[in-house]
Amino acid sequence: MLRPQDSPTRETKRLDGLWRFVVDSDGVGREQEWWRAALPGTVRIPVPSSYNDLLVDPAVHDHVGDVWYQRSVFIPRGWAGQRVVVRFEAATHRAVVWVGDDRVAEHEGGYTPFEADLTALVEPGQEVRLTVVVNNELTWQSIPPGIVEVAADGRRRQHYYHDFFNYAGLHRSVWLCSTPPTHLADVTVVTDIDAGAGLVRYSAVVEEAGATTVGVVLRDAQGVVVAEGSGDGSTLRVADPELWQPGRGYLYDLQVDVVDGSRLVDRYVLPVGIRTVEVDGTRFLINGNPFYFRGFGKHEDIEVHGRGHDDAAMVHDFALLGWIGANSFRTSHYPYAEEVLDHADRQGIVVIDETAAVGLNLGIGGGMFGGGSRTTFSDETIDRRTQDVHRRAIEELVARDKNHPSVVLWSIANEPESHTDAARDYFQPLFAAARRADPTRPVGFVNMMFAPPDKCTVSDLADVIMINRYYGWYSETGDLALAERNLESELRAWAETHAKPILMTEYGADTMAGLHSADAAVWSEEYQVALLDVYHQVFDRIDAVVGEQVWNFADFATAPSIIRVGGNRKGVFTRDRRPKMAAHALRRRWLGLP
Repeated sequence: MLRPQDSPTRETKRLDGLWRFVVDSDGVGREQEWWRAALPGTVRIPVPSSYNDLLVDPAVHDHVGDVWYQRSVFIPRGWAGQRVVVRFEAATHRAVVWVGDDRVAEHEGGYTPFEADLTALVEPGQEVRLTVVVNNELTWQSIPPGIVEVAADGRRRQHYYHDFFNYAGLHRSVWLCSTPPTHLADVTVVTDIDAGAGLVRYSAVVEEAGATTVGVVLRDAQGVVVAEGSGDGSTLRVADPELWQPGRGYLYDLQVDVVDGSRLVDRYVLPVGIRTVEVDGTRFLINGNPFYFRGFGKHEDIEVHGRGHDDAAMVHDFALLGWIGANSFRTSHYPYAEEVLDHADRQGIVVIDETAAVGLNLGIGGGMFGGGSRTTFSDETIDRRTQDVHRRAIEELVARDKNHPSVVLWSIANEPESHTDAARDYFQPLFAAARRADPTRPVGFVNMMFAPPDKCTVSDLADVIMINRYYGWYSETGDLALAERNLESELRAWAETHAKPILMTEYGADTMAGLHSADAAVWSEEYQVALLDVYHQVFDRIDAVVGEQVWNFADFATAPSIIRVGGNRKGVFTRDRRPKMAAHALRRRWLGLP
């Protein structure tokens, strides 16, 4: 599934803006077939955005169930004879789409795109009604999981097992697109380096190909042709290539043409970064050189927008990453908007790309976030049906992001239960699915503290050991000397038992901006700095540690909780992106690292 793009053969129409919006409080919209007419009410909200924070209404903010979006759109009259497609970049967590009275698409999973072919249902030059119902409920068979409970007064409450707010809605752009009937449906690119030359292996999928052929041209950043090829799949060789590398996101353009004799049928241009990624013992290599991750776990989270994508916020976040000396981030805990990966490609920022599989740990999650402790993997909770949804989420993530050079590592889950035989049975097929989908990148998951190296049943399946640890915060609170000893002891145990690169994907402390303490008391800005310093001293003593990603880049919203004060405060920036003392301390460290 290729992203929307304008070209000599393609045209796009972005459908962002104000859409009619209704909260289906009584859950009657589907039964009453609301898609067959104008939605009731006059409320309009912006797409893209989360709907939760927009209307200053608790009934909207905390709604569990369906919400409805609708707008009218003209099909451009110049699209006669073209294939017409509607594409949703994300609908959290599932959606059904109608054009007029016709149901055209449904999708499970809140962070990957889906589309529908409307060619047989629309007429160029005519107006159509586009209706979408989006559902935010989490169940045992969704990724992430959750459970909906009905109170005695009939109110529905959503329990979930992850520590960020369950924002929902049309979080990313909606597109109307045209392509020729014979068109490129997919392009896959894999790059390599051979004897100083860059190799670009491509494969193209053409739908309704007929007698057409495929030709490709690779151009450098100045537009100079550096290689050419033909056929549905081949290898281009680039002499003396400019490599994509951390800090320098050099991109070529791969122009893929479908032709019928001398006639151009379809064209798609794909940015390509030539680089290699591999794991060698305890080293993580990019272009054959050891790479040390420094950066953050992040969230797509900003005031008012919620999880809705915003280009201005994105550019500012990347500017702050540059200011602080970061070279990487993890898309915790779901795939981010593809615009974010495009920007990372251009900026040379390294990305760990993660599925939305967070909260698969009902023992700890039930205690921290409500809902009660349960058995994680069972016929009554997370089961084979969940595993199928999880597998599709992995496959959709790889299908969307496989061509981004910034993506160097797939993370298939964050902090799942991983100390039981049931966990291994659940995850072993998922690691296999990830490697089938993309055999070129390392695969891992993020381990949590209940599964140390002598108990984890899943880490041997991973190429990289990614761990989240909170010594000095959730354990050994305030005792940084003990936290240092325990952290070093565990990291050395990982290094001895697994002989793989170790990446600390989360560490940190909640911090109230402006709270200061002469003795570095917990919650103070001084304590956050002291805790980070202790961790860094330990990292510097252990060769197998290949990176540090602080939790979190910025404060973010969570469900209400007695352990959260206006959300999670572990950011080194506030939610409105003002630096705490820790940001300046990290800047001094990271700009001083080689």
